[in-house]
Amino acid sequence: MATIGNSFVDLIDLFKRQDGDGQQIATIIELLKQSNPVLDDAMAVECNNGTKHRTTVRTGLPPITWGQLYKGIAQSKSETAQVEDTTGMAEALSTIDKRLLDLSGGHEAAVRLSEAKAFLEAMSQEVASRLFYGNVAVDPEQFTGFAPRFNDPTAPNGGQIIDGGGTTASEQTSLWLIYWGDNQSHLIYPKGTKAGVSREDKGDQRVLDGDGNAYYSMEELFRWHVGLSVRDWRYVARIVNVEPGVTTIMDVLRSAYWAIRSHRVIGGKAAIYCNANVCEMIDAASTPTNSTEATSATVRVRVSEVDGKEVMSYRGIPIRQVDALVQTEEIMSFA
Repeated sequence: MATIGNSFVDLIDLFKRQDGDGQQIATIIELLKQSNPVLDDAMAVECNNGTKHRTTVRTGLPPITWGQLYKGIAQSKSETAQVEDTTGMAEALSTIDKRLLDLSGGHEAAVRLSEAKAFLEAMSQEVASRLFYGNVAVDPEQFTGFAPRFNDPTAPNGGQIIDGGGTTASEQTSLWLIYWGDNQSHLIYPKGTKAGVSREDKGDQRVLDGDGNAYYSMEELFRWHVGLSVRDWRYVARIVNVEPGVTTIMDVLRSAYWAIRSHRVIGGKAAIYCNANVCEMIDAASTPTNSTEATSATVRVRVSEVDGKEVMSYRGIPIRQVDALVQTEEIMSFA
């Protein structure tokens, strides 16, 4: 996300954050806040190899011999492969001139908290975006998300990729059905550290301006050391080439469901992730205009209230709006 203005909170920013009487820090309406509940669903597991997480996958079963009298039994063994996932370190540093805080009318803590909320939201949006689109082949300092792992219909996991039928360039998105768990998909964090965002108050710091002159600021460091491990690709399905107005959304959603269920998967916490456009499409496609239009496909979608919020679900699996899923993906070819 582009940064607007300079990199430091200044007097104008402080003035804008005060109520009309200037006596206290105003409540900021977070117009840039996004919905990324995928970060709430995803469980985190400590890496088993330092800053990396190694998974051993069974790739072949041992052949079986039918016994015959006076003939031996052929030796055999199973085949395995190892996959190693890496972590990346997202960091941000909040720096506010100590003199500016002294001018806040005794609201130093409120000013710093106001700024911290923005940093936490920015961190959340960045990690949610990398969770789907991160690619160490392009950005080695990050981690690889779901999309680069499910981007080839001819790959061994290609059966988990369903064509949504979209044909308009730069208007495509994806819908994901993901099962989270220890042996399915989960976030990872380096061995010996803690999961999630860490906030460290660095207190008074002597810093230099662009001319090399010193001044004092209050600093706060935000850090999130995180990665993704897809231990079993059978627990993930991706619907690609989804564009606004597609009329087959319920059909491809059903295909994604059975792309996983056909493997007789066991365990895991499931959720469906899509952007606001696709959520609206599912809602429209599953809402009959009269009683005769209700079909087995549409009645699979339910809307219930949980903790005062509407929750839409398909076959009991919650459908979550994730703003990190863009509507500008490239069309994937199935030819």
